[in-house]
Amino acid sequence: MMSSVDALKSAPPRSLTDEEVREIRRDFPILGQLVNGRPLTYLDSGATSQNPASVLDAEREFYEQHNSAVHRGAHTLAFRATEAFEAARATVADFIGAQPDEVVWTSNATEAINLVAYSFSNASLGLGGEAAARFRLGAGDEIVVTEMEHHANLIPWQQLALRTGATLRFIPVTDDGTLDLDAAATIIGARTRLLAFTHASNVVGVVNPVADLVALARSVGALVLIDACQSVPHLPVDVAALDVDFAVFSGHKMLGPTGIGVLFGRAELLADMPPFLTGGSMITTVDMRGAEFLAPPQRFEAGTQRVSQAIALAAAVDYLSAVGMSRIEAREAELGQRLLAGLTDIPGVRVLGPAVGVERIGLASIDVAGVHAHDVGQFLDEAGIAVRIGHHCAQPLHRRLGVTASTRASTYLYTTTDEVDHFLATLREVAPFFGVSR
Repeated sequence: MMSSVDALKSAPPRSLTDEEVREIRRDFPILGQLVNGRPLTYLDSGATSQNPASVLDAEREFYEQHNSAVHRGAHTLAFRATEAFEAARATVADFIGAQPDEVVWTSNATEAINLVAYSFSNASLGLGGEAAARFRLGAGDEIVVTEMEHHANLIPWQQLALRTGATLRFIPVTDDGTLDLDAAATIIGARTRLLAFTHASNVVGVVNPVADLVALARSVGALVLIDACQSVPHLPVDVAALDVDFAVFSGHKMLGPTGIGVLFGRAELLADMPPFLTGGSMITTVDMRGAEFLAPPQRFEAGTQRVSQAIALAAAVDYLSAVGMSRIEAREAELGQRLLAGLTDIPGVRVLGPAVGVERIGLASIDVAGVHAHDVGQFLDEAGIAVRIGHHCAQPLHRRLGVTASTRASTYLYTTTDEVDHFLATLREVAPFFGVSR
């Protein structure tokens, strides 16, 4: 069945209109429901996005028509499954400007980051080559992150520092919620072996200056990993153009299913990285004393793979490509500005991060004076509005900005301007409801 997005394939590169968004919404069955007697207003895509019918159909079709283990078996179903699995890898690789052998399937972005972190820990198991030495860490070496990281891009590096004796340093955040680039220039130095940072913040929404940060890392020979969980779903991302060594992202934030993540790694680096997980499907030969490993990406994909999820993620990528990432980026920029303008006009509401003048994705985190974020979220839920509450797995950033929790509204390609306005109008009622005077 033809989806509503097919009509957009020949559209010029401009922002999506409200009419086009309404057509897109027809492809998302979940968005048509009522919550607490009100039409669902889903503003939690920064946590988990919804799935178009084509993605649901792709996963269902795999199980109904092609279900089999990949890379094993000589029967027809095994061939079909392997062909679809590897075609999905090629689709995702092309979407981010990579080669298929530079895309490793993982369970999520968290696993992808841990895979890289454990490659540093397991460097003694390395496979040789010039790059192998780059994965050996010890006392005196430094890992640099930022104060705005999701815990998934912080704790693995904390643990790596503990395992290896390396030092973990961080680039601070300014009062307005952006990275202190002057400080970065002094922190990234001769001892820096790895720089890991978020491409777009899941709390304040800013898009960090990748080129500036990569240039600092390159000047000292450090490797670069970006957390692209909040950028790949919302912006055109070309990992080759960004000149990063590694990038990670999750399927469930970009219209795909849960249980599938992606690690991009430059081919020459993956070739010298030791495996993270070991077992079946990632070896060439095994005897009772040892084993030899396959080339990447299979070296990093031990055990039964996430076949249906990979195929469904490729369907999600096809959907996003048909709409056009530049158009999605433009649409979300408009929605983000609409959010910011409305929020700054509500007494007692503080927007975390910069309000204007900084590139950002379509999300905003707020603190409502005198009302706990949990209470704000429940009040909004009664009106059918789904938002995120808490520290969004970024406690250090919240602490730096002087709050323990916030309420986050995040948009996507299926968000309407009416939904943003409904959120803003309902938020105005929060303080009076809880008896907080302005």
